[in-house]
Amino acid sequence: MNENPSIWKTRPPGYVRKLNVGFLICCDALKLLNSLEQECADIVFLDPPFNLGKKYGSGDKKADQVPDAAYEEFIQEVLTSSIEALKPGGALYLYHLPKRALKFGAFLQDHLHLRHWIAVSMKNNFVRGSYLYPAHYALLYFTKGKPRTFNRPKVPPPTCRSCGEYIKDYGGYRRYIEAGINLSDVWDDLSPVRHSKFKKRVANELPLELTRRVVQISGEKGGLLVDPFVGSGTSILSAVENSMSFAACDIEKVSCDVAAKRLREHFKCKRDI
Repeated sequence: MNENPSIWKTRPPGYVRKLNVGFLICCDALKLLNSLEQECADIVFLDPPFNLGKKYGSGDKKADQVPDAAYEEFIQEVLTSSIEALKPGGALYLYHLPKRALKFGAFLQDHLHLRHWIAVSMKNNFVRGSYLYPAHYALLYFTKGKPRTFNRPKVPPPTCRSCGEYIKDYGGYRRYIEAGINLSDVWDDLSPVRHSKFKKRVANELPLELTRRVVQISGEKGGLLVDPFVGSGTSILSAVENSMSFAACDIEKVSCDVAAKRLREHFKCKRDI
């Protein structure tokens, strides 16, 4: 393929939607990753289906509920191809359930450097049988060696919704936190978007602020973000907001349509940008 040959090893598979700011392709995750040149991505962002029997687009629930061995083999293939696509110093983020993150994190640690296990709040209050209430998702942050880019975003200090005062007592440091506090590895101010009023698709989706932080931490102007499970498009929107290009895909065409529409709406374009 002639467009942007520096990132393509072979012609991208599936239906290719060429946007001015990147490529959005309807295809399998592995097909996208294996068509990329090695070491072309600054960020690889992975939010795969969790194998919980959920329905995505036109797909059958059984497609998201395969035997554990088959699921783990698939994800490890995705991780291997993602590592190959990652530049030296690039960042890989994997969003998953803690029990899966433990296994996949161990696999990644043989190839990459673990920077953080970020705990992202799960606000549902559903007890799981004889287990403790699961209160977080895992966002694993790895780099291929020393990170090329690393920033510490600041977030507003939490305040009371009733009185507007700070929830925590910062003592003599109060004047220093008024411009924001340094982001930690516990993100308890975020949660997946579940209410139909705010979602862009039927399935749950990540909050835009999560992928914005990912790009703020590891993004580089003019760099490339790769997302082989684009879903509703939060990652690619965050990339474009920060002057990055993208190569993304989803096996469901409806998800690609949602992601493209989201970009159009954000940039107030009538056609694909």
